[in-house]
Amino acid sequence: MQLSKQDVLAKANAVSKNTLMETLGIEIVDFGDDFLVARMPVTSKVHQPDGVLHGGATAALAESVGSFASHIFIDTETFFIRGLEITANHLKSVSSGFVYARATFLHKGRTTQLLDIKVTDEAEQLISVCRLSTISLPKKK
Repeated sequence: MQLSKQDVLAKANAVSKNTLMETLGIEIVDFGDDFLVARMPVTSKVHQPDGVLHGGATAALAESVGSFASHIFIDTETFFIRGLEITANHLKSVSSGFVYARATFLHKGRTTQLLDIKVTDEAEQLISVCRLSTISLPKKK
């Protein structure tokens, strides 16, 4: 039985319960053959003391969407994903609304993956550019 896109998104978001993703309000909102999109509300919960989005929250959003993108392209019965390295260049401030992170693959290897993640605001203005490398590791039997 083929799951609908809505069913896949619901299942994806259900596994985020009681995690950092739930704490930050991160929600997977779209995916395709070569991308995954998540959004996060920009509220005081993710602000710096001066009222703008904290770079650490942006990096957490980027790592979440990138790791999840890697996760959906592997055999999760045999492997699990871990982040190796993340970089983030913050270009613009935002203080309210939502930010969206779109992860696309630059390299999709059997062992390592490299993702480009662009974080934008609701007006599609670029907020941050991130790169994430992940690794697929075998589960212990």
